[in-house]
Amino acid sequence: MDRQVEVVAGGHALSRVAGAVILVAHRERGRLTPESRAVTAVRALGDLVADATELSPDGPGRWIARQATRWLMKDAERISPGEPIDFGILSAADTGGLAIFLHGSVTAVLAGSVVEYYRGSDAAFTVDRVAAPPARAAALFIDESRQELFGHHQRQPELPERGIGSLIEGLAPAAGAVVWFEGEPVVSRTPVRAVRPRPAEPPPPTAAFDAERDPEPEPLPVDPDLIPTRTSNRIPASLAAAAAPADPVTEDIPVDLHRAPTEMAGSSETSGTNPAPKPDPDLQRRLEATAKATALTAKVLGFKCARAHPSDPRAAFCTVCGMPVDQTQHVSEVIRPPLGMLVLDDGMTFMLAADAVVGRDPELSEPARAGLLPLRIDDSSGGMSRAHAEIRLVNWDVTIVDRGSTNGTRVRPPGYRDWIRLQPNQPFTLIPGAEIMLGNRVLRLEPVAPPPFG
Repeated sequence: MDRQVEVVAGGHALSRVAGAVILVAHRERGRLTPESRAVTAVRALGDLVADATELSPDGPGRWIARQATRWLMKDAERISPGEPIDFGILSAADTGGLAIFLHGSVTAVLAGSVVEYYRGSDAAFTVDRVAAPPARAAALFIDESRQELFGHHQRQPELPERGIGSLIEGLAPAAGAVVWFEGEPVVSRTPVRAVRPRPAEPPPPTAAFDAERDPEPEPLPVDPDLIPTRTSNRIPASLAAAAAPADPVTEDIPVDLHRAPTEMAGSSETSGTNPAPKPDPDLQRRLEATAKATALTAKVLGFKCARAHPSDPRAAFCTVCGMPVDQTQHVSEVIRPPLGMLVLDDGMTFMLAADAVVGRDPELSEPARAGLLPLRIDDSSGGMSRAHAEIRLVNWDVTIVDRGSTNGTRVRPPGYRDWIRLQPNQPFTLIPGAEIMLGNRVLRLEPVAPPPFG
């Protein structure tokens, strides 16, 4: 995005990388410093955005959403143990629209003929949307007090008057950021390459034969008359150290050519649903605590990959990082990681880390009172029950159970043309790629791990 990005004064961490805007909440005591968790997180997300932009320069929004979700599951806990990281990202989408990714207590504002609000705290896990570029501006704001979110009257952030400042690249303390779309762009259209520091140490060995590596070969001379083309504009990895020692070639994000990115809805009400409203505050806090405790204490028998991640013993590749798994090891008791993501037809995602109940109003249902995480889905057809179905995690399997709903639950396994109507109260095991129809809404089960390590 080559628009003016104006900084709203405050104490959180704001960064602009490759045109995208990243805002991370600073929740520690004291002022923001280079050692603050928010600064560490915003730099890590900046690296992620820069990598995604290299893959899709014209619209990295979907790549950013995928990699940010994986980052939340794999790396965020190391930066902020036991404390969630609230952040938002605005970036360009390949459709020409604006990609919005939110997690936690952060609000996005789209100001056009009407003003729309997206709250990260309203989603079960993340808000992942693509909207049409607003006529006036788009903004990100950190919700200063999480307690405000549980009140009956939520204070909506307001856009400031347009100023003359513009953050082109880098990091700044802020309470929010405004991307102005009205008028002509005021910043250079020349892309700015992000400077991304990389760790000097090599990655951990992927197998025993990787522990002792062969000596480095003699560097080959580079032809000075080489003319870059579409097939020769990247220097081979073996020549990277000699050709550009100050800027090593980064490892490409793995691409699964057989699985297309999820289509996301536009900004209007007719093209998708907004994130679900917050339930009763006391109930929500109790359910979140229950879900967190369940996710942390669910122990099953499994293997560990070369990076010590717990993994399904039936899988040849790690269910966390995609690395190969030694099938000759003995099974042991491990803490089970999330088993997948449910991707709704409007792009919203639900991480499957605990048992859940799905419906149009499941918060006060009997399964929710028993401790299942309520996943609320808007449905205008009238075909979805209040508590329509349950998602149960059994060992390493994801199962779905229709709760005797009026219109039933239908499943379409990958490769099937027709829908299968489930028998009430009978569990059905889902595999990645399976689709679920509740009312007129469709969800798809996606794996959390990247494609198998090559």
